[in-house]
Amino acid sequence: MGILKYFRALRPQKTATVAKERLQIIVAHERRLRQSPMFDYLPLLQREILEVVRKYVIVQDEHIKMHVEKEGEYEILELNITLPDMENRETD
Repeated sequence: MGILKYFRALRPQKTATVAKERLQIIVAHERRLRQSPMFDYLPLLQREILEVVRKYVIVQDEHIKMHVEKEGEYEILELNITLPDMENRETD
């Protein structure tokens, strides 16, 4: 049975699934470096990432999840974007 499991893993994944996995972005930076406001770049980073994604793909706001959490000396920005499955879209 193990060999069959190997061949099943070779099936191509849906494009949206692969893209979703690649776009799960986690950015962390040390809070101690933030002695001045110029190091507070996370809101700008969020905005710029969304601009780049929307330049290439139409994404609805409800498919975008952003979360910032503080963990010890780090702030973590997690951005999850669920892209539409291009195979199931109707053609015009």
